[in-house]
Amino acid sequence: MSVSGSAENEGFAIVFGEKFARSTQFDAIFREGMQLVEKTAEYLDGAGREQAKGLRPPVSVVYATESMRLTTRLLDLATWLLVQRSLKDGDITEEEALAKRENVKLRPFGRPAHIKFFEDLPEGLQDLIISSFSLSDRITQLDLAMRANEEDVIAAARNPVSEHLRKLEDAFANPK
Repeated sequence: MSVSGSAENEGFAIVFGEKFARSTQFDAIFREGMQLVEKTAEYLDGAGREQAKGLRPPVSVVYATESMRLTTRLLDLATWLLVQRSLKDGDITEEEALAKRENVKLRPFGRPAHIKFFEDLPEGLQDLIISSFSLSDRITQLDLAMRANEEDVIAAARNPVSEHLRKLEDAFANPK
């Protein structure tokens, strides 16, 4: 749900998410996210698979666990980005986007510092994990900002004082 500012509605706030989704910054983070998904898939199907063969327990178990976590994290991030782009392009409504967003889990699964034997994993996997956390942190912050702004706008729209002020402004702006 959103309310856009305009010359006619100067008293209303502009929802951050609406503005961000139409920005070049969104396009940049969208490209970055999709490139990271592709790069990860290529690594895990190619060099990563070969490197994993040479790992011994317990590092081999950590590799398998962290590659699954990485894939899950990237799928959630890609889903969030695709929902935002679909909303931006008008392919889905705001209600559909909100419903789809509820299925996306933007929770980190630990951090590299919490992963036992992280330093023993192949450098390629380490880099992808670190990059995915960086992207996840930015998207999580954007999502929180977008949700907070939406809640503020909705609360302001429901505020009876705001409604009375709007009516007064309309009455004085359009004298009969």
